[in-house]
Amino acid sequence: MRFPLALTLKIASTLLRNRLRGVSKFATVLQLEPLHACNLKCTGCGRIREYASTLKDHMSLQECLDAATECDAPMISICGGEPLIYPEIEALVAGLREQKRIVYICTNALLLRRKLKEYLARQFQQNAAKYGPLIDRLVAEELISPEDAATIRQGPKDPSKPIIEPTKWLYWNVHLDGIEATHDLIVERKGTFKEAILGIRMAKILGYQVATNTTVYKETHMPEVEDLLTYLGSLGVDGHTLSPGYDYSDAAEDMIRTGKGRPEDFFLTRGETIKKFTDILKWSRDYPLLGTPIYFEFLAGKRDLSCSAWAIPTRNVRGWRGPCYLVADAHYTSYKELLEKTDWSRLGRVQGKATDPRCENCMVHCGYEPTATLGIGALPGDTWKNIRFNFGPKPRVKPREVNAYNGDK
Repeated sequence: MRFPLALTLKIASTLLRNRLRGVSKFATVLQLEPLHACNLKCTGCGRIREYASTLKDHMSLQECLDAATECDAPMISICGGEPLIYPEIEALVAGLREQKRIVYICTNALLLRRKLKEYLARQFQQNAAKYGPLIDRLVAEELISPEDAATIRQGPKDPSKPIIEPTKWLYWNVHLDGIEATHDLIVERKGTFKEAILGIRMAKILGYQVATNTTVYKETHMPEVEDLLTYLGSLGVDGHTLSPGYDYSDAAEDMIRTGKGRPEDFFLTRGETIKKFTDILKWSRDYPLLGTPIYFEFLAGKRDLSCSAWAIPTRNVRGWRGPCYLVADAHYTSYKELLEKTDWSRLGRVQGKATDPRCENCMVHCGYEPTATLGIGALPGDTWKNIRFNFGPKPRVKPREVNAYNGDK
């Protein structure tokens, strides 16, 4: 299976429960942004500019947990900003797990190894016989230093602090937009790719599930993305999300303001997205892509879908962002208010035309993947196609030589 059975059944039960109740709009994934502060300033990201006045603010732990309860999404994607900066990230993950949510921590991985070392310190204190050899292996593979190992063996600095433990209900979701040279260029910091890979390798050794997310832009070389997926497959990465880069207003304005170039030279039009993703269906058979074949067909231009942004709402320091993750007209006090006060008929494209010009080039998964998942406007055979895709065998990535470290070229 592409997705663990327990997780698949949890999502399926949410869909079935709401359909039996006659609920037409409900959340499948909550994009939870407890803060917008970040340790990177990536090209193409408008969050820091958009929320400049609240970069020092963050949601309380209780607000985060209440948001998950309020919309009752089975999956919570903790994003931001950089969520590992959030001072109560461990308690947040623990609280969401107590609510029996599936948790994705979307991170640039610059702080990932620090969190993993905190986990190791606690585990070594409780079971030195089991975790001592793991520490030795991490030193041998140069994932931690001998000094790190000595510190870990001393035990946790704060024994009462929660840790993020590996579980089938948790994924580290690491942002990688290409192999070394490309990724470091987009995130505007040299060494970020290497650190992310070190974090991924360490997480897999310690038993965590790891996924990656990659945004495709106009200058993205698609064979390079395939190289990236092949290389990550060799590390045992569990799944990947691919999505087209879209010129939403704040990201475009940030590029102009900071002199990083022209948005039209960086982001994809709808036609360009279709050209970029022409091989996505083949890739979905060769790599463990996370999604549905219906959405992949949409990306490849083989069908059209309506937008269901209400199914993946965003909650951040200002409230419930509406109408969607990428476009903000207002922030509402509740998920219910977001649903009731947003004119959902104006989102996406209707009969081949965008009723809101801001939606013209958007083919992003947060609007269209839930449409495919929920079977909205489904064609004959779509349900069986989704079942066969998700319950079929997980692709085994064919090994081949990939030069992922090309940052010095």
